[in-house]
Amino acid sequence: MGRLLLVGLAGFMACLVDGALGMGFGPTASSILLGSGLSPAATSTTVNLAKVVTGLASGVSHWRFGNVDRSLVLRLAIPGMVGALIGVTVLTNVDGDALRPILAALLMLVAIRILVRFGRLKPVSAATAAADAEAHQSEPLPEWNSRGTAIAAGAGGVTNGLIGAWGPVVTPFLLHRGLPPRFAIGSVNTAEVAVAVVASGSLLAKLGSSGLDIGVVLAMLIGGVLAAPLAAYVIRFLPARGLGVAVAGLLMLTNLRELSTWADVGAVRWVAYGAVVALCLAVGLIPSMRARRREAQLA
Repeated sequence: MGRLLLVGLAGFMACLVDGALGMGFGPTASSILLGSGLSPAATSTTVNLAKVVTGLASGVSHWRFGNVDRSLVLRLAIPGMVGALIGVTVLTNVDGDALRPILAALLMLVAIRILVRFGRLKPVSAATAAADAEAHQSEPLPEWNSRGTAIAAGAGGVTNGLIGAWGPVVTPFLLHRGLPPRFAIGSVNTAEVAVAVVASGSLLAKLGSSGLDIGVVLAMLIGGVLAAPLAAYVIRFLPARGLGVAVAGLLMLTNLRELSTWADVGAVRWVAYGAVVALCLAVGLIPSMRARRREAQLA
């Protein structure tokens, strides 16, 4: 029962993060499940099955609001599915204990990527964000530099098969290429359904039903369903940059614990924990302090 409650918490936290940021379900859930002692293969299967359900709901919502470009979804989904097969093959052919520190290191890299992505966002007021969203609601897909999209999607498929990380790999790439955020997030979330179906289906085919705990899957789904309306509510009041930095810090601390245990570094881990907290506080607070200082000087 205690384990199922922890899994339900993982689903709740992961869906809360994903609903607020448009990314982070896989890394957050994977970090918590791996930390609870679940095997890497069982973790990936559980996360990807849950992502099929949550991804369908997200994809339909984005489609209804005009945030999905069908041609882009195909360009992402096809190499993403191929990458997922590669990630699952690696996952099921390497010893789980040997794979744990590698997965923790990958999750650390994803956390750093999230930290960089959201740390660069400029502080904006809720009124400004709402006005921008209304102004660009009917904006068509503009010209953008799509070079390397298939490679990024393939890499995202591999990490999705390993640790459930698709959005943090693919979405920042598209944003960096100049794609508007609503099209990037909407198309990535929609393509994620196909990638998660391939990943979870491949894992089930390789592991069979013995590798899947239905109770764990249901606990994660229930936690996610409970978090969905809360995420939709709190996102109106909480800044995306602050949430992104907080999620990155959570992932870094969780996986740093796994790496510290593997390397047996002893008390040095507490120095590393403190460094992560200090880094996240700096990234989260310094831009806001500078913005307020500039406003005061202009006034």
